[in-house]
Amino acid sequence: MSAIPPVLLDYIEGLKTHDVERIAGTVADDLAFIAATRTLSKPQFLSMLRALYGGFPDWHYEYQGVEVRPDCYAVKWRQGGTHTGVWNLPGMAPIAPTGKSVRIPEHYFFYKVRADKIVEIHPEPIPGGAPRGILQQIGVEAPPL
Repeated sequence: MSAIPPVLLDYIEGLKTHDVERIAGTVADDLAFIAATRTLSKPQFLSMLRALYGGFPDWHYEYQGVEVRPDCYAVKWRQGGTHTGVWNLPGMAPIAPTGKSVRIPEHYFFYKVRADKIVEIHPEPIPGGAPRGILQQIGVEAPPL
């Protein structure tokens, strides 16, 4: 691995602009989003993003750059927003706006790219990470995720 693949930079821009269709074009059909307690498919991952942006219209991402690792690319994200919309997190009842601000602890997301598509996204499992950390910060008891 050497250069940062353009598809990863396009994905990052999609996140920053909340463009879920753009993000969909950067990830493989067999995407695995590997969270701490479960793995999401491409449709589940995209649904999660749509719900996040609906519940937190000002959700924002900050990062310093992409790190090239021997077997993946790593981005240390800082992210957060204010819960001003209904959050329709898949698998849960809709959560009415609380007006509470959320800040997810800074942590790495690891990306694997094959054939110009992101095939795996693996957030570093940390206390307070999303989505459980978001639920905790807005005062909602989280089911096992």
